[in-house]
Amino acid sequence: MRTSYSAIQTFKQCPKRYQFKLIDKVREPKTKEQQFGTWIHECLRFMFLHDPLFPTLDQVIEHYNEGFPTENWHSAEVEIYKKQGEAMLRKFYAKNAPWNFVVLDLESRFEVVLEDPKTKSTHILAGIIDRIDKLPDGRYEIIDYKTQKRMPPQERVDRDLQLSIYAMGLKKRWPHLKPENIKLSLQFLKHEEKLSTSRTEGDFKNTEADVVSTIREIESKIENQAAFEPLVSPLCDFCAYKPICPAWKHLYKNVASEVIDGEKVPLVMKEYFDLRQEKAHIEIRLKELGAMLTRYLAAEEIDRVFSDDGVISKRRLDKYEYDFDKIRALLLPLGKWEQILKADERKLAGILKEIPAWVREEIKKTRVLTRSSIVLAATRKKNKA
Repeated sequence: MRTSYSAIQTFKQCPKRYQFKLIDKVREPKTKEQQFGTWIHECLRFMFLHDPLFPTLDQVIEHYNEGFPTENWHSAEVEIYKKQGEAMLRKFYAKNAPWNFVVLDLESRFEVVLEDPKTKSTHILAGIIDRIDKLPDGRYEIIDYKTQKRMPPQERVDRDLQLSIYAMGLKKRWPHLKPENIKLSLQFLKHEEKLSTSRTEGDFKNTEADVVSTIREIESKIENQAAFEPLVSPLCDFCAYKPICPAWKHLYKNVASEVIDGEKVPLVMKEYFDLRQEKAHIEIRLKELGAMLTRYLAAEEIDRVFSDDGVISKRRLDKYEYDFDKIRALLLPLGKWEQILKADERKLAGILKEIPAWVREEIKKTRVLTRSSIVLAATRKKNKA
């Protein structure tokens, strides 16, 4: 398979979007944010492209204004975005005059060949690096421009998959480079900040294993015609496939007249939510009544209470902890020890919250689907004030 960081990340974020975009080839119109970001990248390429004569700030701004994408934009949006982008470029130019850097390449394409140790199949991981610099200390710096509003924490940058793949791409081009000689940076233009990190040979191995595992999962779904399930997240708000996505397309339909077994969908949903809320209130009241009856039984020193409706009895539930070292010594000779060593998924779920992300990913790869069923999860909208 030939793939890229973008494709791998798309699958990780939402398998359904991956299917729409890369399997079904459904055209995805670029959002205004994406168009804006792409044009800012082009203007930065223009800024560092000429050597030895680099463009002046005025030339960069002129280039920016002349080619700014305006198709299907409202005039008010154009004004807001253009103003924001121009301010961004002016501040960046003031702190990063192009003649102060040794730029080796811009929009540098790379390919990394990966082999799956399980299937023995070969894959090509391709990508484009925004900028590669040679630093005064002899190291090389990979710079990726970001126009997003939020800056991630440093720990997320330290495990950023995109930067890991870019470092692998640079090392593929120049095999003599050691990981410690590659600086990886995300340049956040809106914040005038640059967050940098590095990788080790171990990180390269983990990244390769992660990418190969993801490719294997994708290929397995395609081969077995398994479903690419939608993954609902805040990213859905920026997805062009939302109107056709199974997780959202009902929102875009006129459902007022739709029926289920002769009953209107909105009325079925209303009753469902009402009953769930009633059930929650009932469970709370049951706990309160149970506590009252327990106190009464204890105060009267009795085990059962009677009424015309029936009998309520108390019973003791004892919970014990065992010394498993001693139990092992008793059961091992009988060949029964292994029978009580089955993993507890509830305990595992608790542990997963405490361990590093890469360990969680490795544990996830060990999963085997044994049974699948459909359950309903209901989220009631908050009442508007």
